[in-house]
Amino acid sequence: MDCLGLFILLILMFFQWTAGHTAEEISWTYTGLVGQSEWPEYFSDCGGTSQSPVDVITTQTKYDPSLIPVTPLGYSQHGNRPFTLYNNGHTAVIELPDWMGLGGLPWLFTAVQMHLHWGSGSPSHGGSEHTINGLSADAELHVVHYNSELYPNMSAAMTQRDGLAVLGILIVTGEETNPSFNNILNYLSRIRHANQKVSIPAFDVQSLLPQDLGRYYRYNGSLTTPPCYQSVIWTLFHERVQISKAQLLRMETILYSSKAEEPDKMLLQDNYRATHPLNHRVILTSFSAESWKELSSGEVTAIVIGVMCGCVGLAVVIRFIVKTIRFFKLLHLETVVVNSSTSSWDVLPSNRPAPMPRIKEMEKALEKKQDMTLNSTSETEKKEEPSPCPETEP
Repeated sequence: MDCLGLFILLILMFFQWTAGHTAEEISWTYTGLVGQSEWPEYFSDCGGTSQSPVDVITTQTKYDPSLIPVTPLGYSQHGNRPFTLYNNGHTAVIELPDWMGLGGLPWLFTAVQMHLHWGSGSPSHGGSEHTINGLSADAELHVVHYNSELYPNMSAAMTQRDGLAVLGILIVTGEETNPSFNNILNYLSRIRHANQKVSIPAFDVQSLLPQDLGRYYRYNGSLTTPPCYQSVIWTLFHERVQISKAQLLRMETILYSSKAEEPDKMLLQDNYRATHPLNHRVILTSFSAESWKELSSGEVTAIVIGVMCGCVGLAVVIRFIVKTIRFFKLLHLETVVVNSSTSSWDVLPSNRPAPMPRIKEMEKALEKKQDMTLNSTSETEKKEEPSPCPETEP
């Protein structure tokens, strides 16, 4: 019985090891025979109830005032040791040194790697894994960390519910080139095929992040690729990062998911997972001033221009009103001064010359008076002159 029991135990261990080995060797893809819809058949956690990514519906998020800004530790202190960039057949991965970490969470997390997700340039497709109110970005950057306070390494932490912390950065396109992303994109041509690896110069990883690290969405989720362990504390930043259209095109068209020796070359495109239901999970926000809808950059620009024009117009109106008030005040003051001056001249004795018309009138009146006086004097003299005496005869 002991020999039979030992034999059965060995058989069971063999089958268990074989099954585990087979699962690890499964070549999964985003579409095809072992595509996203088939992942749960080979990786049980991929069918869990706390999967990522998710669609963030902003009206259904909950503000949490205890959420503080995340703090990148050592992101800018890259040192002289080069980074390793490699193509794993699913994305481009940059390995990060262990002195980089992440603060602002309940535990200290140590950086492990970062990678990208993108689309294929089709307008009907997205590129980012997370979406905001149903809208996807053009690409998404993930920076992966493990809980180094509680677990010794990434392998031990990735199966634990509080084991990982991932930063999600949504990427959109614009006209300007983002020089920080060229630290990665310029070397993609050296890892075009799966399993190719190259050393690249170290650079400031924080330059890839948005400026505002205090506004973000937080929820508990999973890895977005098999084995889909539900062990991730997700931090999805509200602010997007912009790259140029040429940079996105390079990302979408330069890598292959196939190996160099394989005859059929397959472009590495649309390497993003579809969103999954929240299943009663609540997405927390670190900020309360969330608008009823997400505004595009064009809408924000239009609002800013409108506000500026409104301010200029208001300033012009206020200036016109002030100038008008000043004009009427000055006019009123001049009227008061003139009236006051006239009253003073009329009341006080003055040496000022009389107006010319008034002088002439006075002269005429004086001449007329003199004439009347002369006339009256003549008449009086005539009345008083004695009559002549009659003459007598001798």
